[in-house]
Amino acid sequence: MHMSLADLRVFCSAARQPTLGAAALELHLTPSAVSKALRRLEGDMGAPLFDRSGKQLLLNDSGRLLLERARILLALAEQARLDVMGERGAIEGRIAGPALLLWRHADALAAALDAYPQASVRLQPAFEDAALAALARGDCHAALVTQDAIAQRGADWPASWRSTPLGSMRMLLAAGRGHVLARGVPAACASVRCGMQDILPHAFASPTHSLLCGEERGRHADGWRGVAARSIRYWSDDVQLLLGYVQSGRALAYLPDFAVRAHNLVQVELAGSVDCSEQVLLVWHGELAGQWLHALARQLSIHPN
Repeated sequence: MHMSLADLRVFCSAARQPTLGAAALELHLTPSAVSKALRRLEGDMGAPLFDRSGKQLLLNDSGRLLLERARILLALAEQARLDVMGERGAIEGRIAGPALLLWRHADALAAALDAYPQASVRLQPAFEDAALAALARGDCHAALVTQDAIAQRGADWPASWRSTPLGSMRMLLAAGRGHVLARGVPAACASVRCGMQDILPHAFASPTHSLLCGEERGRHADGWRGVAARSIRYWSDDVQLLLGYVQSGRALAYLPDFAVRAHNLVQVELAGSVDCSEQVLLVWHGELAGQWLHALARQLSIHPN
């Protein structure tokens, strides 16, 4: 048997995509070339790997068994190539996670790859469960998630996965500089103290789904811990839109600390604090990670945000 790595890559794409045409599009090949590679691999394996139904390809038991091994083989081949080439390697890093966490660590990820001039990084927005599933499939090199997402996996946590702590992300009540609560606050001042009775008359902006796990949570989707009911006037699952409402002075919002700092917003400090924090981690496959990923994890742990 002379199994080709190129054919294995075609196989993994065909297993991931709903049709042969979609796999061909992902691989920048013709459908005919994809079909020939799959037939060639099935000949090498001595067994069909798919049940074919029209244009659909459905993995059979043999295909599912090979897929698990193929992902490991391809990851090891990539690791060996990049480790041999070192800083000259054309790394194509793929990091998955909620858009909020990708935003938080985008600069640090870029800085960590500065030592590899031929490197590129693809940031793949995905809610936490989807990001971890992508890591398990080999569709990304690492996932950005919170400690809660890891805790929910419980015993269903691969022994080969590693997690690198990246510090905590605090959620803060924020107001724009033009908001009535922030008027008179010096430009050099980053916060203002208020009572709950001071903020409740004002409109809020909030998502309807958790920006981390994607779960629909309605009025508590942003993680707000205040007991009193807020008046939420603006709803959006796009954090940039939420920021826009805060910056314009139209609304208050519960936002992550790095966004409050980056946009020069004013933290509204309340008696009986409603602030909460999320522990953020980089999760990666320790046995399949190349030197560049080990270096990236070290860099991010030194400069978490």
